[in-house]
Amino acid sequence: MTAADRPPRGPLHTVLEPHEGVAEVLFGLIMVLTITGSLSIADAGRDDVRAMLLGALGCNLAWGLIDGVLYLMGCLAEKGRSLKAWRGVLEAPDPETARGRIADALPPVVASLVRPEELDALRERLKQGPPPPARVRLDRDDWAGAGMVFLLVFLSTLPVVVPFVFMARLQPAMRVSNSIAVTMLFIAGVVYGRSIGRRTWGIGLAMVALGLVLSAVTMALGG
Repeated sequence: MTAADRPPRGPLHTVLEPHEGVAEVLFGLIMVLTITGSLSIADAGRDDVRAMLLGALGCNLAWGLIDGVLYLMGCLAEKGRSLKAWRGVLEAPDPETARGRIADALPPVVASLVRPEELDALRERLKQGPPPPARVRLDRDDWAGAGMVFLLVFLSTLPVVVPFVFMARLQPAMRVSNSIAVTMLFIAGVVYGRSIGRRTWGIGLAMVALGLVLSAVTMALGG
């Protein structure tokens, strides 16, 4: 599909799908909860809190960068599959093979509704259009998506660690921090629930439980 064939993007278009954004926030929160949860309220001093803050920020900064790179790798892989399918249709030895390759490239629900003559029309449009590129390249949306992945992982750290910066007593700071993390998990679950058409409150509570369980497992395994 060429740029001219793509449908216009609406004003609410984003480079990340809601479930992708929720996954990055969940990952960032698990990482920071793992670090804040390692503090001992009875024994920790200001130096321990400072080390925790630096560790949480540094860890999520590093993982934000890593996740951004992995996102770009995923973009290249997806573009590579699309390019392979495009070339496969053009190089098909007969119309029946071309139809099968086009159908394989479509979502199953859509492929089940498309008639053979419509698949043939798509093949003709591809044949009459410009040739496929020699190789895949990252575009502006890919880089923007990687930037959003980085920001979501890193920025999800800040609300959780802010109480330790402004509150002198560790126990109240820990309570406020955990409350903020639970609230963020719940909001992430609500957003995810809306994206999949499920009950938002139930998914929000399930996301809180999932985040806390994963954080506990990560801590237990020495993460």
